[in-house]
Amino acid sequence: MGLTRQENLEIRKYLQNLKATKEASLMKQYIQHGQISTYEHVISVARLSLYLNHRLRLGAPDPELVRGAFLHDFYLYDWHKNGYPGRFHGFRHPAIALKNALQRYSLTPIEQNIILSHMWPLTLFSVPRSRAAFLVCLSDKICSAYEVVVKTRSLRC
Repeated sequence: MGLTRQENLEIRKYLQNLKATKEASLMKQYIQHGQISTYEHVISVARLSLYLNHRLRLGAPDPELVRGAFLHDFYLYDWHKNGYPGRFHGFRHPAIALKNALQRYSLTPIEQNIILSHMWPLTLFSVPRSRAAFLVCLSDKICSAYEVVVKTRSLRC
């Protein structure tokens, strides 16, 4: 599955101010699944979300979709190490990611819901309330499953 040249340019444009930060560099150091960094994971989720939005003609707003996908795991710690939420990481990290993102960026309500609801239904009461939030929630599960099974490379949509 591949994005068009125009779609790749769109993603770069929407993420240009997010990818060049020290936090993005930190995300490159933390492992998300298998051997996949948190940074690789959020890029894969953003790419798949945009791909599905366009191919299924769902009409979610692309800028919010891509930014929310990039920030959905903006928790900024290694969840595999002691002292972090550990086994409760799946339940707690959406709120931590949202708090971190709100401290650094101005977020729309759609972006906030994307971040907070991406682990639904595990986070039972944080429900996706937009097409964009539903797409990121779905894309996150697809990319995560792929990363856990393959463990050697990120999903290149």
